[in-house]
Amino acid sequence: MGGWAEFVAALAVFLLSHVIPVRPPVRPWLVARLGARGFGIAYSLFSIAVLGWLILAAARAPYVEVIPPLPALRWVPILIMLPVCLLAVAGLRAVNPLSFGGLGRGVFDPTRPGILALSRHPLLLALALWSGAHLLANGSLAHVILFGLFAGFAVMGMALIDRRKRRELGADWARLAAGTARLSPRGLPALLAPRVLWPAALLYLALLLAHAPVIGVSPLP
Repeated sequence: MGGWAEFVAALAVFLLSHVIPVRPPVRPWLVARLGARGFGIAYSLFSIAVLGWLILAAARAPYVEVIPPLPALRWVPILIMLPVCLLAVAGLRAVNPLSFGGLGRGVFDPTRPGILALSRHPLLLALALWSGAHLLANGSLAHVILFGLFAGFAVMGMALIDRRKRRELGADWARLAAGTARLSPRGLPALLAPRVLWPAALLYLALLLAHAPVIGVSPLP
């Protein structure tokens, strides 16, 4: 299987994999058998595998030009990926009861929201920026669909998570979210903290060096 058939199949599996396993009664059934940690690990590995297949399928799909391959657009991912790495590192290091991805330890202090003052959803914001940058630099129809889907998923995810967390937290939502925002420049200084800046710089360099051997295309203009 190849061409558009493979891309459509990979896209369908990707969409279904983000709908079916997390919905009741499927998720409780899987958690009961795998445990919460086992479910998280298995679902993450499966999601990564499907994502890899989808990216490869997009690269193998027939080329249909949507956005002209202008040399200037090749610079967009180079420039945007640094803030993407900063957001990803800051989002993972944060204590975040208002979204996913926060792996920081301790109790969230709403008077010192850190990166959450910029966005309650730093990882989704990173995904949106990554998607938009790569959409402009890879303007074939398959890649426009692929990265457009990711960007739409990230933006809609922010609203959906806010709505779910507001329902789950009840009265605590107003207290916890008071100093945060879905998107605001107030939290920009949190991206320049040394504990964020240096790991993000190393991540950026690693992605830059690994892009050609892993993806097969040099990211450099």
